[in-house]
Amino acid sequence: MQATPDSATPHVAEHRVIEPLYAEILRRNQGEKEFHQAVREVLETLGPVLTRRPEFVDARIIERICEPERQLIFRVPWSDDSGDIHVNRGFRVEFSSSLGPYKGGLRFHPSVNLGIVKFLGFEQIFKNALTGMPIGGGKGGSDFDPKGRSDAEIMRFCQSFMTELHRHLGEYTDVPAGDIGVGGREIGYLFGQYKRITNRFESGVLTGKGLGWGGALVRTEATGYGCVLFTAEMLRSRGESLDGQRIAVSGSGNVAIYAIEKAQQLGATVVTCSDSDGYVVDEKGIDLALLKEIKETGRGRVSEYAERRPEAVFVPGTGVWNVPCDVALPCATQNELHEADALTLVRNGVKAVAEGANMPTTPEAVRVFQEAGVAFAPGKAANAGGVATSALEMQQNASRDSWTFAHTEERLAEIMRHIHDSCYTTAERYGSPGNYVVGANIAGFELVADAMLAQGLI
Repeated sequence: MQATPDSATPHVAEHRVIEPLYAEILRRNQGEKEFHQAVREVLETLGPVLTRRPEFVDARIIERICEPERQLIFRVPWSDDSGDIHVNRGFRVEFSSSLGPYKGGLRFHPSVNLGIVKFLGFEQIFKNALTGMPIGGGKGGSDFDPKGRSDAEIMRFCQSFMTELHRHLGEYTDVPAGDIGVGGREIGYLFGQYKRITNRFESGVLTGKGLGWGGALVRTEATGYGCVLFTAEMLRSRGESLDGQRIAVSGSGNVAIYAIEKAQQLGATVVTCSDSDGYVVDEKGIDLALLKEIKETGRGRVSEYAERRPEAVFVPGTGVWNVPCDVALPCATQNELHEADALTLVRNGVKAVAEGANMPTTPEAVRVFQEAGVAFAPGKAANAGGVATSALEMQQNASRDSWTFAHTEERLAEIMRHIHDSCYTTAERYGSPGNYVVGANIAGFELVADAMLAQGLI
């Protein structure tokens, strides 16, 4: 539901500038409900920072950080295999370059609009800051739907999309990656068109590339792996481990698959996965090889999993969070886990929830978890492994080097431990021990705000 200044006021942090500032953001960005939600979630936690550091107020840091440095909207015309012409809309929001070149994925999905791209880009600012890597925040995409399209159609769309976008990209300017609907195939077509237009093999301008032409090992696995590694650190801080835990995962895309893989490696039993048609429950634990065959090779639906594995049950529709679990990993899409779902999970004894997707938990559900004492990790911390490994890919491209899987995975593990510890200690420093939302928001905000102060009014 779209927030209004009145409805948001009780939940906004008590500081003289927060409420009027949020009201002004609503006025200037009307109809962008996902962006409103993302901004509100951050602003709610910043009152103590602004009280302790009034220089941020004087420099209008929040007003500046909530306004993208650049918003690009463009037409993407393309023809299908029958010769019929289609026109989609392309987006790139270059939100903040205070810490480095804009960095964030491209999403191809019918739901994409400016508000969603801005919400994703806003989250990306703080997520990227938390990694400790020199990358700013941005996001992009199109309302193009790749589902059911041939390779040739997707290639023509990607070429048209990049024909416009290329003029705004560069390894020191803006470096996109993949997201929903944009995998290795799409990155390949996009990079090929960029190379054709610029006459430069500029490896570092796109991440998520194929391993044979500048890609990095672990990049495919990184977001899912990172989410589970962060979850393990949360449990460790409470004297527990993932070994023996029962886990429910939503989604069956790249993030979900590799979250399942890493959780199984750490001794957990993952009993669910899902897609837009419904969800699967496999009490013996998800057969990862079968799931990969169905989703990565056959591009099929999770209902096929239950058809091919007698132990599993497919349940049409939503409801994956009705399955009892110790740990919940929402890895599908934004606002998929609602207040009623959170109440069910708490009632069933959930200990920890970590967001593998971007903002999959509604504000009301987050409050349920926090009030129940459940360890809750927001996406800007828990799913930062993907962009962190993209930054590692950029490092390898810049040095014309390639690293082993083991070395890159260890770097990823170090980064996720750093993110966890930064969130944990920052929450304690600001009087909210164990609150990873407060810790992530403030830790990321302070890094960006300090850089903005240092660089002057730009």
